[in-house]
Amino acid sequence: RGGSGGGRLVLGAAFALGGSAGLYLAARQRLREHSAAELPTGSLQLTLYQYKTCPFCSKVRAFLDYHGLPYEIVEVNPIMRKEIKFSSYRKVPILLANAGSPLQLNDSSVIISAIKTYLISRRNSLEEIVSFYPAVKTVTEQGKEVLEYENKYWLMLDEKETKRVYPVKEVRVEEMKWRKWADDWLVHLISPNVYRTPKEALASFDYIVREGKFGTLEGLFAKYVGALAMFFVSKRLKKRHQLRDDVREDLYEAVNEWVKAVGKNRLFMGGNQPNLADLAVYGVLRVMEGLEAFDDMMVHTNIQPWYQRMEEVIQKTGVAI
Repeated sequence: RGGSGGGRLVLGAAFALGGSAGLYLAARQRLREHSAAELPTGSLQLTLYQYKTCPFCSKVRAFLDYHGLPYEIVEVNPIMRKEIKFSSYRKVPILLANAGSPLQLNDSSVIISAIKTYLISRRNSLEEIVSFYPAVKTVTEQGKEVLEYENKYWLMLDEKETKRVYPVKEVRVEEMKWRKWADDWLVHLISPNVYRTPKEALASFDYIVREGKFGTLEGLFAKYVGALAMFFVSKRLKKRHQLRDDVREDLYEAVNEWVKAVGKNRLFMGGNQPNLADLAVYGVLRVMEGLEAFDDMMVHTNIQPWYQRMEEVIQKTGVAI
């Protein structure tokens, strides 16, 4: 049983890096703790269940912070996950939202689309809005049953609201395309890059253990055994996603592709303010902060001006919807 217990520890650490969509790392971040008590009476009360080191959780935090929405954070132990034992959905992020009645939202992109819809349109209750994103069971090529969420990149707006948020159809199409790109491609470049060498893998797990909710022994085990395991797992991920021998090249190419899509005439893809695609890409990329892969990306790509603008605008929370 000792062997299976050790495997569970490594698996738990891996889950802390991105849940079902892969094995990812997030680096140290300065994270403000939000208290539900800060919320005005009768407003939207939010509790985010997360692994601090999860890129999907980072996406949700970027969205909530940008919109100036206070929220309480519950850090989940990635091995025991007792904090989310109330839920049959066993991944993070989970957002509990109370806009009159309690509601559980799953999947980072569903959370973002549903809350954004609610902020723009008060015609429907949050519960009704969430019903527009049904979960559908599908089977992967490996025969594994997974939940997929329909419509998750859509905002459920009426014609008038749509015109206000998306003055031309192309704006909406572009935002959805790049939100999907962040989930389907960009996140898959994180793990092979942050675990590229044994040295980088150890540095990455040092951050994970420091920032995550681990016990002392769990942390030591996860750091050394997990780093070694993830070094080899990253090689399998590299092969699965058909990455180049030097995975940095794929990261650089993807990041520059994003910068090119934003273009030279816009501060953000959303124009003068970030849209949901900007927030998604930023949320994914910032999980590498403090690591060699992040520093290399800043030096060898054109991302830095956009990235710094994103940092600045998110620190100025509370923009008008």
